[in-house]
Amino acid sequence: MTRKVADCRKTPSIMNCSLTIIGEEEEVVRAAAEHSVSVHQHEDSPELRKMIRESLEDEKVAA
Repeated sequence: MTRKVADCRKTPSIMNCSLTIIGEEEEVVRAAAEHSVSVHQHEDSPELRKMIRESLEDEKVAA
């Protein structure tokens, strides 16, 4: 199974956050939502999680 990546650097913010989260899709969505709430002051909602899920990329594995 291909792991997913959520990279805060790809979302503009005044904090210039550099956190990257890698794992299975549900784990990454959950962790990224928790991070968005606790660090970026967003409200956890289905819309936030949808936006996170849509921004995920496949992990690039070096051969």
